[in-house]
Amino acid sequence: MNNVNNVNRVRTGSIQADYVLGGGFPDHSINIIMGQPGTGKTIFAEQLLFENAQGDRPSLFITTLSEPLTKAVRYVQQFAFYDERKLGTDIQYHDVGSLLTAAGPDGLMPWMTDIIKTTRPKIIVIDSFRAIHDLSTSVQQMRRMVSELAGLLSAYDVTTFLLGEYTGDDVQRFPEFAIGDGIVEFARRPLSTRDERFFRVLKLRGSSYRQGQHAFRIGAGGLEIYPRLVSPNLPTNYEPRLKRVSTGVAGLDSMVGGGLWSGSTTLVVGPTGSGKTTLALQFILEGVRQGEPGLYVHFQENPAQLRRAIDSLGMNAEKAIADGLRLRYESPVELEIDSIIVDIFESIRSGEIQRLAVDAIGDLAAAASDAQRLHDYLYALVQHFTVHHVTSLLTFESGGGITSTLEYEQRFSYMSDNVLQLALHGQERTRRTLRVVKTRQSEHDPDVRELAINAGGARIV
Repeated sequence: MNNVNNVNRVRTGSIQADYVLGGGFPDHSINIIMGQPGTGKTIFAEQLLFENAQGDRPSLFITTLSEPLTKAVRYVQQFAFYDERKLGTDIQYHDVGSLLTAAGPDGLMPWMTDIIKTTRPKIIVIDSFRAIHDLSTSVQQMRRMVSELAGLLSAYDVTTFLLGEYTGDDVQRFPEFAIGDGIVEFARRPLSTRDERFFRVLKLRGSSYRQGQHAFRIGAGGLEIYPRLVSPNLPTNYEPRLKRVSTGVAGLDSMVGGGLWSGSTTLVVGPTGSGKTTLALQFILEGVRQGEPGLYVHFQENPAQLRRAIDSLGMNAEKAIADGLRLRYESPVELEIDSIIVDIFESIRSGEIQRLAVDAIGDLAAAASDAQRLHDYLYALVQHFTVHHVTSLLTFESGGGITSTLEYEQRFSYMSDNVLQLALHGQERTRRTLRVVKTRQSEHDPDVRELAINAGGARIV
């Protein structure tokens, strides 16, 4: 993401946030950071302050009528970006709550004028600016104060962040939004076991930025943002690799025209116990044998179970890992869709993998709070598979549950190049079958074939 006017940027301390912002906040700008309590606004601002504390000019963190100053300082100490050596010199905390209580909003301007002239700060954070409205006696008083503040900040070489518990309605009502060069929103969506948090840029004057909601979580290092994945632009010099890659399943390559096309996506659909995981593992392990590093993403079997499954297929799990196999396990209980998708994308973009298996995308669908958002993510991801020549296999469980409806199967199948249908037959003796439902740019065997699974893995009979 390139800067429109090639202006200097204030970095946030998060590479991902800077990417979303087109490089960071424009220097000397006035920005509003809005969101309900507990969404991460203060952490984001403090992370930015410590990132830019370089010993040249101080930055100011000014609290108004929100949490006590001592509490704010104590809380920030738990994060990895905190550096005690910068406190009091490069970063100065000030509390103007008592001043505002005594003099109202009009008392802020003389104090701001004095401290700006005295310290000549390069960054100012006011938390919470929204709270000052509660002390105002009229709309006109706030408009006058905001106008004077904008004039003062513009006259000095300073970048400003006004934090507040603003809502969507406040954007139209409050005068600070009229002077803001940038508006960033932090949102939180409560789920049954956790909260989803989103970072969104509503406005960034003179800049190009990545639109939409970008998920994030708060970790020991501060905010970890997962930029929304979009479909790639096809490079002008892009040429598909017209080669086949083996599935690793005896008899299956011939059913799909001699193997899977490099860069294609295959969806394997079937009920529990039909062999989806076995096919996915054999596909990935065959790549390791061929010198094609692979990533196996799984949500059901824990790492110990998966290693036993790899050993049972005739390949030592530790040796496979040493030869290029990467395993990514995430409990379906704590599954965060955005972190998984973005991590997969980063592995693809880095060129570290040539094969990918996701077992199973039904778990992603079950964890998703927004079905359309998941669909858009997966569609964009599949396009990146093609551009980066990554051959992928996705499994999907049918036969019960909300994620096995026809709507979901159709959503995932149309974005796939190949669809393999697994089935179980019989009651006293289980018989497995495989059918190639579709292949793109290939002739395929349309007949239903028996799929045998034994200690060595799966094979077409």
